[in-house]
Amino acid sequence: MEGVRVFHVDAFTTTAFGGNPAGVVPNAEGLNKKEMQLIAKELNLSETAFLTTSSSSQADYQIQFFTPTKEIDFCGHATVGAAWVLGTMYQLATKKDQVVFETNIGIVPVQFMVENDNLHSVLMTQVEPSVKTISTDLTELVRYVGIKESDIDSQYPVRLGYTGNWHLLIPVKSRNAVDEASPKLDLLKEHNERHHISTTHLFTFDCEEENCLVYTRDFAPAFGINEDPVTGSANGALSGYFILEGILDVSKDHHFQIAQGHSMGRPGFLQVIIKVGNDRPVIQVGGSAVITIAGNLLARR
Repeated sequence: MEGVRVFHVDAFTTTAFGGNPAGVVPNAEGLNKKEMQLIAKELNLSETAFLTTSSSSQADYQIQFFTPTKEIDFCGHATVGAAWVLGTMYQLATKKDQVVFETNIGIVPVQFMVENDNLHSVLMTQVEPSVKTISTDLTELVRYVGIKESDIDSQYPVRLGYTGNWHLLIPVKSRNAVDEASPKLDLLKEHNERHHISTTHLFTFDCEEENCLVYTRDFAPAFGINEDPVTGSANGALSGYFILEGILDVSKDHHFQIAQGHSMGRPGFLQVIIKVGNDRPVIQVGGSAVITIAGNLLARR
């Protein structure tokens, strides 16, 4: 593994040490899954993305995602981080309008949004959204996530949402209740593993940030991550839920901002575009990123 190039990228932020940090290995050719897992464990970030040559004619790269403990099928903020590294450090944004990734859950294109010859943000198109009900009693769920049943915003249903991973989406009345949530992580981990749920995502429309529609927090103990600061996959699933459950007007497109990470001291913002011009809504999630560390892995095994 000697000489492997590694980047540390803060996604969904324009400020270093904000947003959600991800590892990116832009040239992972020659690494096997065991070695990728070791690198992800060494970096000790919520996810690390590994890029290799894709065998698909539809994609530029294959991208694989590892937490410190296991491989996962999709990660939004690491996808943003990988696209940002390619667009800036490898100048791909000066050559192409987008980069296309082959993931375990399908093809994910990411547009480069360039202003004045500089990469301003990236915008990924997630796979088709879907929702389904969950059988767990609400009394149990609120105990697992550490809020009161009176904190639940009953205007909106509790659902599982998907744009690559299944996320438990729980509507909450106030930002204060979201911030004060204190989940019982062992119980939440067991529950989510049993139901094949990636993360538990609390959301509220009580968002004081400028131009912000929703404020969220995300817990992922099933993947060894107590709390993830700013989550592209979960917020993509949430955005699909808004349309599929009729919470947002299904007759028009939507463009809004989601705030997350503030309770962790890593504030971040996601830009969401929902296109409803056909039978299947298209969910696009994007933002900016900051590369904070670039280096080479020197150790060998």
